[in-house]
Amino acid sequence: ENAVAVWDRLHSAADPLPQLPYSVLALGDSNYSEFCGAGKKFDDRLAELGARRIRERADCDVDYETPANAWIEAVLGATPAPLPADALKAGCSRKNPFPARLLLNRRLNRDGSEKDVRHFEIGLAESGLEYEVGDALGVVPQNCPELVEEILLALKCDGEEAVPAPDGSETGLRQALARDCQITQIPPSLLAWVARRSGEADLLALCDEARVKERDAWLWGQEIIDLLLAFPGAVPAPAEFVGLLRKLQPRLYSISSSLKAHPGQVHLTVGRVGYHSRNRARKGVCSTFLSDRLHGDATVPVFVQVSKSFRLPEDADRPVIMVGPGTGIAPFRAFLHDRRASGARGRNWLFFGEQRAGTDFYYEDELDPMLSDGHLTRLSLAFSRDQPEKIYVQHRMMEAASELWAWLQEGAHFYVCGDAGRMAKDVDAALHAICETAGGLSSEAASDYVKKLKSEKRYQRDVY
Repeated sequence: ENAVAVWDRLHSAADPLPQLPYSVLALGDSNYSEFCGAGKKFDDRLAELGARRIRERADCDVDYETPANAWIEAVLGATPAPLPADALKAGCSRKNPFPARLLLNRRLNRDGSEKDVRHFEIGLAESGLEYEVGDALGVVPQNCPELVEEILLALKCDGEEAVPAPDGSETGLRQALARDCQITQIPPSLLAWVARRSGEADLLALCDEARVKERDAWLWGQEIIDLLLAFPGAVPAPAEFVGLLRKLQPRLYSISSSLKAHPGQVHLTVGRVGYHSRNRARKGVCSTFLSDRLHGDATVPVFVQVSKSFRLPEDADRPVIMVGPGTGIAPFRAFLHDRRASGARGRNWLFFGEQRAGTDFYYEDELDPMLSDGHLTRLSLAFSRDQPEKIYVQHRMMEAASELWAWLQEGAHFYVCGDAGRMAKDVDAALHAICETAGGLSSEAASDYVKKLKSEKRYQRDVY
């Protein structure tokens, strides 16, 4: 959110900035066409304004530590301390996750639902890990064993072939595909290798950076196994294949519990991903790892990812408005449990939505009692498929515009969690509209009011 304000200021700047020295460290993921796009735009705009580049931009992929530390050392002229990306407590971190026990795996949807959302409870006893509500839990998954075997078959390998491990040592191919490598999404490096080896003209054309949109459309719904099966004559040797793959990354999930209410535990609310494309069943890497494959003595490696920009108000008497449809309810369940455990007196208003009340009302058994005893002041529900017209959380916001505006005028903090693509944009538009209709502000004044909410940290979003 703060980057938007800085960009707007730079984008609208009319005067040159010749006295400003700068360098850009750009972060991104090369699986996406706009790799390091924000960093590149900042770098270009500062150059346009005549600022003095003191070091060339460094573009970092998901394994950012080495190039980022090199950039910091070059710019600051000193060896940097380790980047504080994770909660480094009791030695547990992103690089050294804690092997936790899965205590509970419960489906939140009732029979007949089109979705499969799970409530997970994970034990943190003896881990030393701590978290605050608003933080995320990093989960280090393993790949689906069946998919690993399919890829081995396509490679004509038995899985025992020696390949490089992430730490520079050697490991077996099966082990690497199961634990070290991302084996679903097709990386550009593998696509380019297969295109060159196969000589397929259409595939070679897709590797042209000028045809990014065409490439993305072709890749949609395809995975690495599809590419290997489609071009069996262009299959890399085991070590080369592993070298073309991306490192398997942890997944971050909004924590849905409070240590004050559930000491020694962390809870997650996760949608199990499963679908069909190109006549094949596909599985979400981490969601199915958690829901399907953790049995007996199996452990799940976890770490805490601090999120200082998504926090409850320091003044516990402040009211909070929470908009969290679907699995976006996760941090707000944590907020409600935390405020109850700490004795916070501020009012609580939750907007929740899903498909159907009869099958998809997550945590109904907790929210209804909270509503009855007054801890949850208001509960606004939007079940989109329980009536002919679709009703979403932004519609419920507009229906309660006057009261929502009154809460904001009384100092309420406004939170949003969930889908960034549509929901968060629609909710933001509704908030602006409420400032105009209920607050009587002009469009420009409403925009300024929302910006002020953000600058005061009264409008916070956890969107993805």
